[in-house]
Amino acid sequence: AHGGQRPFACGQCGRRFAQRASLVEHGRRHTGERPHRCPQCHRGFRQRSALLRHRRAHASERPFPCAHCGRCYSRSSNLLLHQRVHA
Repeated sequence: AHGGQRPFACGQCGRRFAQRASLVEHGRRHTGERPHRCPQCHRGFRQRSALLRHRRAHASERPFPCAHCGRCYSRSSNLLLHQRVHA
């Protein structure tokens, strides 16, 4: 979809998307479908990326270190929030 075209429309709310996959993912908001399951705790997620982020908590993965103090975070957004203390 070039030039800002959004040919895929949601039948429930009318929101439009450039890619069919984005429409499918959006549709899960309306249906409540959560097809991506955590194998450890069985929590469901609409997006695969959310499941991967969640699984880091089980593994205690913290791949985002602060360059100033070395403290590590599981999410880049949390690192960005933390970095304000060094400003």
